Amino acid sequence: MIVKLSKLRSLFPFSFFITGITGRERYPSFSGGFGDIYRASYQSRPVAVKQLRYFENVVFNMPEFFRETLVWKDLVHPYILPFLGIDLDNFPDHLCLVSPWMENGTVLSYLENHGHSNVDKLLYEVAQGVLYLHSRNYVHGDLRGANILINPDQSACLADFGLSVISEVTLTGSSSRAGSIYWMAPELIDPDRLGGKFTRTPQSDVYAFGCVCVELYTGRPPFKDLSEPAALFQIVSGARPERPHGMSDKLWECVNRYWVDDPAARPAIEAVVQNMIWPAREPA
Repeated sequence: MIVKLSKLRSLFPFSFFITGITGRERYPSFSGGFGDIYRASYQSRPVAVKQLRYFENVVFNMPEFFRETLVWKDLVHPYILPFLGIDLDNFPDHLCLVSPWMENGTVLSYLENHGHSNVDKLLYEVAQGVLYLHSRNYVHGDLRGANILINPDQSACLADFGLSVISEVTLTGSSSRAGSIYWMAPELIDPDRLGGKFTRTPQSDVYAFGCVCVELYTGRPPFKDLSEPAALFQIVSGARPERPHGMSDKLWECVNRYWVDDPAARPAIEAVVQNMIWPAREPA
């Protein structure tokens, strides 16, 4: 891997690399399936250094990683986590992706600490972030509360877009079906039943957005009380989570369209954004 990382320096433009990151904490603040996130400092501002985790029998495809990183670097939107650069100094034998540190944490921790009065505003911002990705011919692929951060201005910010793309496109030899089961559309769980192949699509993002609507209202993943196998069975059988307390009739009606079995029957993300414009909490 050290040899491959040395080649990486010549593959990317010099401007992609960050040097001068200081004060990296000894232990990660967060850990996930594909990496650990450390808090550090860059140009006197806090940053997140994501150390990518490698697996046995996984081959790193640098040309694909190069293409995807170019795309992420050019994604500029208020509700998309910015890409600051690549760090090869803090962990010499690991690739690290650097982004701004979000002090407010995930949307779930933010709502727990500040209440749920602005859930619909945050959902509207999430939908706009997904719309931007789809307009650039990209899907998020792992849309859920843990991958939605809160900006300093208390707006939503989609994260782990770059990492989800890397895990799907540039790591060959690993399971292409890795993902977050509780937010996974039925065509991803059982693609043969629906006559297709396992492919994350804009329609599977819309399904996941419906699950996020429930998650942000309840503070819990959909089907959280079920084991993963039981949740898989419920999803492919057409069962869906119950209506959360406080969700308006209109939003609940929309959510039920977002997660229908047939991907073609789900609305496009443009319609989802339009659905989220109204004040979702109807007058008593």
